[in-house]
Amino acid sequence: MIKFYIDGKEVTANKNETILEAARREGIYIPTMCYLPKVKPIASCRLCVVEVEGVEGFVLSCQTPPTTGIKVKTNSKELYSHRQNIMKLYDVNHPLECGVCDKSGNCDLQNKTLEFGVDTQDFSAKDQPRIIKDWKFIQYDPSLCILCEKCVHTCNEVIGDDAIEIEFGGYKSHIVVKEGETLDCTFCGECIAVCPVGAMISQDFKYSANAWELTKIPASCAHCSAACHLYYETKHEGCFDKNSPAIYRVTNDYEFTNLCGAGRFGYDFENRAQKDEKAFGDAIEAFKKADTIRFSSYITNEEALILQKLKEKFGYRLVNEEAKKYRDFLSEFSKTSGSSLYSGSLEDIKRSDYIIIFGTRIATDNPAVRYAVTVASRKQSSEVVYMHPMEDELLKNVVTKFVKYEVGTEEGVMALVADAFIDEDAKNSIDKEWFDALDIGYISAESNVGEEEIEEILKKFNRKRRLHRKNFTFVIGEDLYTHPRAGNIARLAGLIERYTDFKVVLVPPKTNSLGVSLICDLDDEAGEYVIGYNAPGDFVLSALGEGDLDMPALNQQEGTFTNIDKRVVPTNVALPYEGYVLNDIARALGVSDKEYTVEFTKELPEEKGYKRVDFDSLPNHYTNAGEEVRGYVIEPKLTEAESKIEEIEELPEFNGTIIYRCEPVLQFSPFTNKAHQLSSTGELTGSKQFAIAAKLQDGDKVIIRSRNGEMQRVFRIDTDLKGTVALCPTFDIDLSYFYVLSDYRYEAVKIEKVGEL
Repeated sequence: MIKFYIDGKEVTANKNETILEAARREGIYIPTMCYLPKVKPIASCRLCVVEVEGVEGFVLSCQTPPTTGIKVKTNSKELYSHRQNIMKLYDVNHPLECGVCDKSGNCDLQNKTLEFGVDTQDFSAKDQPRIIKDWKFIQYDPSLCILCEKCVHTCNEVIGDDAIEIEFGGYKSHIVVKEGETLDCTFCGECIAVCPVGAMISQDFKYSANAWELTKIPASCAHCSAACHLYYETKHEGCFDKNSPAIYRVTNDYEFTNLCGAGRFGYDFENRAQKDEKAFGDAIEAFKKADTIRFSSYITNEEALILQKLKEKFGYRLVNEEAKKYRDFLSEFSKTSGSSLYSGSLEDIKRSDYIIIFGTRIATDNPAVRYAVTVASRKQSSEVVYMHPMEDELLKNVVTKFVKYEVGTEEGVMALVADAFIDEDAKNSIDKEWFDALDIGYISAESNVGEEEIEEILKKFNRKRRLHRKNFTFVIGEDLYTHPRAGNIARLAGLIERYTDFKVVLVPPKTNSLGVSLICDLDDEAGEYVIGYNAPGDFVLSALGEGDLDMPALNQQEGTFTNIDKRVVPTNVALPYEGYVLNDIARALGVSDKEYTVEFTKELPEEKGYKRVDFDSLPNHYTNAGEEVRGYVIEPKLTEAESKIEEIEELPEFNGTIIYRCEPVLQFSPFTNKAHQLSSTGELTGSKQFAIAAKLQDGDKVIIRSRNGEMQRVFRIDTDLKGTVALCPTFDIDLSYFYVLSDYRYEAVKIEKVGEL
């Protein structure tokens, strides 16, 4: 810890902290234009300069660490003049478009031009022709660009797309795409978020509203289990229709957080509905004769609790196939780890020196994990081992070792990892005979993971330890939860959590899978008459507007999610909903006496780690220093640990035409597909090698036949893909096909060509 002084105030800084970081944490203002806490200091604007007593000239506070006892001055006549001249240079030939610019009212350049009193111009420069670029969701206007480089650094250091760069040419410098003329990225929109001016804007939002007209509603993203912090920005749709607001855009606290493209652009999935008394009466009658409620994990914790209370009173079976697979995996994991929950978090991943990712196409399964891995790669020079049957082009910038295993052999591969990373003393206390009997040669041969590959990743791990780098994370995904041998895989993962230095992260597959698995007592099979809540059933409650009774979408609800960090985060109503909600049904059935669903927030089960906190008392923001103050974290509880593991079964072979269930970039579910900017039709995509094996050509219409039925797709060749496994999305499937989402993600199928586009 270092003590020094800023403007006469004693300040304590941590090791490796900069003057600017310490000042911000203490609430001391130092102006910046290019600074962004989540990337390395850019140092292009020079607005953050300060004076240090005894040091000649100005010092860049964004990249200078303090030393003990120094005296820093953040404001003086000289500093003001320096900053004013910088702003004059920024304003040279900057178009005066504030009246129509989307950034007006929320523009750093506008604010600081006023702050430093720039009302005359002493400089001039010959203007250059600057062509506006349209990049799908994004528009780039180089005449408004101040070359702060925030977009470039964020794209490279946080997102991992590395899709844009600066083309240097003095006053002609501007942002360009790295390869070709078309922007090739995941369209997360973070470049729009971090842009301090109106150079990078949303094509869809352009000219639609002024910043000061919009109401910002803090919420949590409803599309994946990261439940990222965001703001729905709303406005009434017309001068005479003030009771019907619409979401105009989504923003985030871009200095500290990130959003994927689904979170940023997939916001209008609301269900506009009115109270239908007949449909509600039919719903009550359906509940009276039903024996099962099947539901998806796109619900709040409070709704999950209502379903559990309905089960407790009426004996319903609660069926959520995907959440139950996750709960069962977590339960088996806890038996050997000795903890009710996994220990890792997104912050642990960001700080990691060594990361293993196993059993997930993580870049699209959970983009927040991908961003955390990218940060670890850029800031920590982390070793990233990606274990999967298929390479992922989106991870090429961060993965240091790709370990390709055969489909279905995950149990054997997990055994190889456990055998390599658990030391001999721990093996003796677990079950030495089990490890001695492990047929490494057979597993390596059948899984296609060579012993030398395991030795290589272990060597890199030990090298990090010798360098006293001790932050290690093991990320596990949905492929393992749905595997036929998931129980034993989970127990092996629990041993890795307990006996190695790895912090394990079990990525929840859907928005509130973790919350559902903790709150609900889930059953294996449905009965004879099924109520479906955003799931198939004999009577369907649907937030998609396609069922027998309308329900509100998650952007129309107050409540909480339990996210990947085990954090209970609040979300708020962005748009009104005038129909019935689940609590109305519970009230009619005598299960609830509450007026509002969020009255259940303080009744979430304490034995599972939830706290008796009112919804309105839950915070939802970030501090000046970037500390996350959202809801609360469920603390894991110690459980009685055992070391029982089963013998590895004979590893299966998957022959023929194999498809892998996963979603494309920007899609997670029918809710993202409902958004007007994201709406699309899923396509079966495979490599050229797959096309030859399956006797298909690009553009062929096909029928995919599997044990779960059949679906129609258009086949596309993706030149970035390799191998003989094709990617098959499910975000646009009919609810009747819902149960397939709990199956093992790989499947041998028959594909029949039925025509061409």
